Amino acid sequence: MPAAVPRLLAFAGSLRQGSYNRRLIHVLVEGARTAGAEVTLIELRDYSLPVYDGDIEAAGMPDAVRQLQALMASHDGLLISTPEYNGSMPALVKNTLDWISRPTDAGGSGVALFQDKVAGIVSASPGPLGGLRSLLVLRDALAKLGLLVVPQQVAVGQAADKLPDYGILNDDRLRNGVHGVANAVVRHVRATLA
Repeated sequence: MPAAVPRLLAFAGSLRQGSYNRRLIHVLVEGARTAGAEVTLIELRDYSLPVYDGDIEAAGMPDAVRQLQALMASHDGLLISTPEYNGSMPALVKNTLDWISRPTDAGGSGVALFQDKVAGIVSASPGPLGGLRSLLVLRDALAKLGLLVVPQQVAVGQAADKLPDYGILNDDRLRNGVHGVANAVVRHVRATLA
């Protein structure tokens, strides 16, 4: 019997054109596809979300939230590349997770959409730590939502030199590490689907 094909949802936590993390997510996606996953790579700019506000939710859930919830429901895990803003993950990532976790259209728990799924996280930054502190905060937030975050993670420092374009990481050790994160996610998802 052939192994199950993991379905992973991937995004970068930055909207900036030329963002190092938008470049790095392509390396992570490549690793997951090479390991046998089917990956849906989205741009968060295509899902315009206001800052979470209970009054907006009460007036009617934004269409983008329902679209993201449907994507989360139809995938087995997440791949995220996040920048670090002031020692933490950016508001874009937190806001996206907050909206997805709201009750679904069918009245179910949005948090249940994350339960027992697997996540892999990486970061890139022009500084020497590569966004490492954002990974600590993101790891905690994802675990609180019920995701299993694989222990492997990679922070790419001096990203201006190492990520010259989308999908190009010109440091073999780091590229192998990013692919290792993807491989770990695929292995864990396959174990849960078996």
